[in-house]
Amino acid sequence: MKPINKLVQQEGAIQDRSIFWDEDIYQKEMEEIFARCWLFLTHESIIPDDGDYQATTMGEDSVVVARQKDGSIKAFVNSCTHRGNAVCFSDGGNAKAFTCPYHGWVFGMDGSLVDVPLEKQAYHNDIDKEALGLKKIRVQSYKGFIFGTFDEGAPSLEDYLGGMGWYLDTFMDAPGGAELIGPPMKSILDCNWKNPTENFIGDGYHVGWAHASALEIAGGPLAHAKGNAEYEGVGLQVTVPEGHGFGVIWEAAAALHAGPVYEAYQKWLDERSPVIKEKMGEHREKFYRGHWDAAIFPNCSFLYGTNTFKMWQPRGPHSIEVFTWTLVEKDMPDELKQMIHTDNMLTFGTAGILESDDGENMEQCTQSNRGYSTRQGTLYLGMGRGMEYQNPELPGLVSDGWINEAPQRGMYRRWAEFMEGKPWSELSTTAQLEQKK
Repeated sequence: MKPINKLVQQEGAIQDRSIFWDEDIYQKEMEEIFARCWLFLTHESIIPDDGDYQATTMGEDSVVVARQKDGSIKAFVNSCTHRGNAVCFSDGGNAKAFTCPYHGWVFGMDGSLVDVPLEKQAYHNDIDKEALGLKKIRVQSYKGFIFGTFDEGAPSLEDYLGGMGWYLDTFMDAPGGAELIGPPMKSILDCNWKNPTENFIGDGYHVGWAHASALEIAGGPLAHAKGNAEYEGVGLQVTVPEGHGFGVIWEAAAALHAGPVYEAYQKWLDERSPVIKEKMGEHREKFYRGHWDAAIFPNCSFLYGTNTFKMWQPRGPHSIEVFTWTLVEKDMPDELKQMIHTDNMLTFGTAGILESDDGENMEQCTQSNRGYSTRQGTLYLGMGRGMEYQNPELPGLVSDGWINEAPQRGMYRRWAEFMEGKPWSELSTTAQLEQKK
């Protein structure tokens, strides 16, 4: 494997193509990124009651997230400590315990080993059940969004989000909060996990070109964006040192919807905006009314407005499993929630018209690196380089316009920091950046 400073250069603007293909690099990512970072698991609304659980993955580790009797949430690795078989085979549900189908070991909803068949007769009571519970995962919630990490030395989830938390509060901390409609839709794409993350984190450049036909078919206010037109002053891009970022189009939260959905959503935004302004100020009211393409490093992405929420679960260097939920505000009328959910399925669901456009491009961006000679080259994300600036009232680095590549560069800068094996104390933070203002 090449040195990290050869794989990502010029502050994230240049990437060696091998980072999207090589197995050694992928295994290094599993160690340095997915075993250390906070990874999205589920939302509290998906597992509201005692015994509710959701199965998911962290990197390629199968895990279970479960609501406890006391209302807390715990997570553990989905692998029996006897011979390694999975103890949970369903995507989610409600249970009192998990029983391994191989030899019948029983684990409680907190992952503890509670029963072993023939414990007295075959083990002669010589088994340390306390030491043989399922591997625990550190869990924290941010405004109902549940994340987990394997790294006990990682900073708090709030610190991990850094400056991005200020922006997320725009909708996550709205009165009543936000929730996800599940269970997640799932699909497989033959691409590297970084391709969709960089797309969602701030790639406004592709929208009017790759989605031209789909935008025309879907209708709505964004239909006129076809043709890759630039709109100066209609938005901005944000990247924070923690590797998260987003782009926003002002006054466009409902713009990808059409007809009755657009009208109902726009009415909701108009009614709620004064409440958001009073609670969080005029800056976040403006973000609240905008349409976002965003990502939380390393592999959690969402579109606020279109309201799709995704995880790009790695399945080797050349494949991912896509988890897709619908993002809504809890206080929305049920009818509006269902309308938004239906539109999400039509646009960014498994067979959505926009998902299909993106999926084909993401797969080709990865698969082109199959060729040895092709893989010796580099890729370039230099749009708007050097034009980032600090706004005293906004966290992170800001770039004017919604077509820019600053968030992607920020993502790859962070990728390189983790891949270099830097301890948490040496990783860049929003707090450090703010001190320079």
